[in-house]
Amino acid sequence: MKKQFWIVSVALTGSFLLAQNQTARVADSPAAAGSQSATKGKTPDRAAAYYHFALAHMYEEQVATYGRSELANKAIEEYRAAIDADPTSAYLTSGLAELYAKTGRIRDAVVEAQDIIKRNPNNLEARRLLGRIYLRSLGDMQAGSGSESVLKLAIEQYEQIIRLQPDSMDDHLLLGRLYRLNNDLQKAESEFKTAVKLQPDSEEAVTTLAYLYNELGDTARAAQVLSSVPNTERSAKLYSALGYTYEQQKQYKNAVEAYRHAIELDRDNLDAIRGLAQNLLNDGQADAALEQYKVIADANPEDAQTYVRIAEIYRKQGKFDLALEDLKKAESMVQDSVEVPYNIAAIYQAQGRFDEAIPIMRDLLKKSEKPDGKYSNGEKSNRAVFLERLGTIYRDQGNNPAANETFRQIVALGGDENIERGYQQIIDTWREAKDWQKATDVAKEAVQKLPSSRDLKMVLAAQQADMGEADKALKDVRAMLKGDANSDDRQVYITLAQMYTRLRRFSDAEQALDKAEQVSSKTDDKEYVWFLRGSTFEREKRYAEAEEQFKKVVASDPEHASALNYLGYMLADQNMKLEEALGYIKRAVDIDPTNGAYLDSIGWAYFRLGKYELAEENLLKASQKINTDPTVHDHLGDLYQKTGRLKLAATHWERALTEWNRTIAAEVDPADTARVQKKLDSAKMRLAKEEGAKQ
Repeated sequence: MKKQFWIVSVALTGSFLLAQNQTARVADSPAAAGSQSATKGKTPDRAAAYYHFALAHMYEEQVATYGRSELANKAIEEYRAAIDADPTSAYLTSGLAELYAKTGRIRDAVVEAQDIIKRNPNNLEARRLLGRIYLRSLGDMQAGSGSESVLKLAIEQYEQIIRLQPDSMDDHLLLGRLYRLNNDLQKAESEFKTAVKLQPDSEEAVTTLAYLYNELGDTARAAQVLSSVPNTERSAKLYSALGYTYEQQKQYKNAVEAYRHAIELDRDNLDAIRGLAQNLLNDGQADAALEQYKVIADANPEDAQTYVRIAEIYRKQGKFDLALEDLKKAESMVQDSVEVPYNIAAIYQAQGRFDEAIPIMRDLLKKSEKPDGKYSNGEKSNRAVFLERLGTIYRDQGNNPAANETFRQIVALGGDENIERGYQQIIDTWREAKDWQKATDVAKEAVQKLPSSRDLKMVLAAQQADMGEADKALKDVRAMLKGDANSDDRQVYITLAQMYTRLRRFSDAEQALDKAEQVSSKTDDKEYVWFLRGSTFEREKRYAEAEEQFKKVVASDPEHASALNYLGYMLADQNMKLEEALGYIKRAVDIDPTNGAYLDSIGWAYFRLGKYELAEENLLKASQKINTDPTVHDHLGDLYQKTGRLKLAATHWERALTEWNRTIAAEVDPADTARVQKKLDSAKMRLAKEEGAKQ
């Protein structure tokens, strides 16, 4: 035992004497003047200090081995005895503070470390100890429960740490993350850039800086930072960061390639596989995405979120039974989830199983209900989502009173966003029911409820224009323009363009769209302008120019279902490029297989191609989804006439005219009604002749 203790003592001697020499040098510095005066007159007994330190260290090691609290107390006693023998030793006080931290006596550790710093502000180890304690406390605390003050303390310590040791890349990264947590993004960027400068080949530094740029919306700089690392030196982590950056830029093919490189370097990286799956899905490669999600499910069968993603793909493909099967798997793993039952209800809604969807949504609302009616902003947002889904289910069911009562509960939640959201749904419900006056009355009520909402004012103006008050409505909307090239004017120009188009004032509509494009900075915003311009050209029967605009949208966003559908339907309706038209519409249906308008388009394309069975199948599906749409009934009438079922054809043409008669003038082309009326009259005459011949 003595020999073993001697070995320990010898091992400790070098570090202890080195620490004493460092302490002596610190004592000579101006920063230690206070400490010198405090201990003046007392000669340090370094031999005694070393003796007690050796014992303290021995007890400390035994604590680590046996975990007994009395050994920790003995170690603390010996540290105190050592410090009493040599009060000038920062090494000893740092050791005691570290021991306090290791044994959970955090308050004592903080007091000891702060005392060291008070005597010597340049004591790096004491500041590191304090920094670690604050970081640990941040990890243990809930957001809002004093975490802000602890975060500031941690930042203060690490600012001093990098002052004392400015060439530590890890410290700059850590301080940058603390700044980021404190929402001080400019300082965070500065620290991350310093970290990259200190160690350009550090993937941690490079990827952290890139993710910050992505967070700031500066994806170009993020890509630039990541691309600065040569291909041969890129790790799986860096390729994943590059894939994420490309995803933010909507460069999905590049994202797919980057994630594939990440997986080649690390085949067990499930996060990279998730990134690959998501971007394959973004790129329209649903089957390939599904295969990747299945790889994740095989590797981690308990990952409920993966089954939710698989179900999402099946739902988009219209494979509702398979989607439900995977959601049920996820539900068995996370019984307290709200996402899973919500998605189940959405599938039931798409299947028309309204009586099964409604109880699920009611249950989610009941579980999230608070008796006092007081909700946080996040809770209000969740309830608004649940109420909106329930309301749309009621509306699809044909129960408009229940739908509007549900939407009014969104309004009752309060907050501008919820008020706008609830009223917009009520207005849409009355519009779908073709009760234009009630839609207008609700729009007026909405503006009275939220007079500061420019969006609701524009909705009201659009309603009034449809009801015959065009000049006043247009004047009210134009008055909202600020005229200073402000992006806030964009939505005003969009609304004006839509109103002008419905009023068939096409030249004015085109000018408004030109203005909207000038103040559009985001790609999505520009795509919407191109889409509306294509729609305006189509209504003007300028089909070649409309085709050019829609193709421009699709080139920018291959998954823009509305543009794909509009382009395909326009070509099919003009009996042009039918195979190409069918291809566009199929892509739209793949993206949204339950959309009634898309089903009508694909049915009409099949009709033009002479594939009448497929045409009937899809047109009937469309009529189930949007039974009050006159165009669907017109198409069914043409199909039934072509296939020798004239009575059915006349029935649907008559229904088309009835629906057009219930529709406001802005949504009806007189040429369409005249054409259908002519077909109906001819059919009735022929049917009358056939009936007369039978008699």
